[in-house]
Amino acid sequence: MQISVEATTALERRMTIGLPAEKIDAEVEKRLLDSARRVRIDGFRPGKVPASVVRQRYGAGIRHEVVSDVMRSSFVEAVTKEKLKLAGVPEVVPTKDTAGEPFEFTATFEVYPELKLATFDKYKFVRQSTEVTDADVDKMLETLQEQRATYSPVKRKSKKADQVTCNFVGKIDGEEFEGGKAEDAKIILGSGQMIPGFETGIKGMKTGDEQTITVTFPKDYQAEELAGKEAQFDVTVTEVGAPQFPALDEEFFKSFHSGATDVEGFKVDVKANMTRESRQALAGVLKTAVVDSLIASNEFDVPKALVDDEIDRLRQQAVQQYGGGKMDPSSLPAELFQEQAVRRVKVGLIMSDIISTHELKADDAAVTAYLEDMAAVYQEPASVIEYYRNNPEQMSQVQAVVIEEAVIQKVLSASKVTEKAVKYDDAIKLARG
Repeated sequence: MQISVEATTALERRMTIGLPAEKIDAEVEKRLLDSARRVRIDGFRPGKVPASVVRQRYGAGIRHEVVSDVMRSSFVEAVTKEKLKLAGVPEVVPTKDTAGEPFEFTATFEVYPELKLATFDKYKFVRQSTEVTDADVDKMLETLQEQRATYSPVKRKSKKADQVTCNFVGKIDGEEFEGGKAEDAKIILGSGQMIPGFETGIKGMKTGDEQTITVTFPKDYQAEELAGKEAQFDVTVTEVGAPQFPALDEEFFKSFHSGATDVEGFKVDVKANMTRESRQALAGVLKTAVVDSLIASNEFDVPKALVDDEIDRLRQQAVQQYGGGKMDPSSLPAELFQEQAVRRVKVGLIMSDIISTHELKADDAAVTAYLEDMAAVYQEPASVIEYYRNNPEQMSQVQAVVIEEAVIQKVLSASKVTEKAVKYDDAIKLARG
């Protein structure tokens, strides 16, 4: 077998493989003889069909099968011999395929990039931490009550925290615009759910009031045709509702999966959840910083085949997440996912290189710690942990997360890390971007 490999791009290779004529012809003859013993053709007794008849009827098909099998096995042998690491399915094309003459084919494919990662000692990171105070817990209790609030109609001017039900029509230069009209819209004053100025404009209105308010859309508003423009909204208030907050009792605690029987016990559970949430949030911020640094300091080409595969996964996720129903994922433009797919592939290649170089593994202690932390938010943590441990697919995902965390810690251990304490609210804001 003769092998030559040509680099057509940084990652694409064109391999040409030549084989002696007998490699193909001998196998074709062997299969023709086998077929002659097995085929049934009218006018001939079983096993007595002349080879010439079999060759005439089945020769082309048999040669095609032999060529396909030989190309496949020869390609695998050649790739192993040349120590090439394929990053996708090859495109294989016969270039010389004539009986009695040497056979030749080409295989075009991509290989994985050879990474030479930058050292970690030049990286600088800030590891932030927070302590949940009693004041933070009290504020969270108020927030939880607000989330479960009900609203009772009142005959007075609306004020902050009230729910105002209203109809409105928006106009720009006297013309209504798409998306600027609503009926029975329920707006919590002070929630910030409307564009700046809208809630301020209707504050003080009472049931039955009509008023035109003027607001300006933010310059970065998602609808470009409205961004930065001034609009008038004709508003009619149909009801003003004052908030009624639930009592801090066992029924309330139970609704948040807490077994507490009094406020102090509930505060303990809430603080534990807040501590866990803030720790995970800040860990996520630090992880993103590490990954960004790894990408920024390591420039390399990525195989198109891997990017295409990642785009297909992102398409599938988008359809599932946004309820595409019978939507064909392939109908979503690849350009929508290109940048994210390239980033994911780069991160995956970098992570794999670090894992291999430093022989990182998901040790049992780290896996157990991860499962316990994840299950702590459930009413029966032991059952959740047991479920994961008895589910190979779920455990595989857990191990992947643990190994990824080991990579982050490996980078941090060799980097310059500064510690910084932040307030709980700031920690959550950082995580939300």
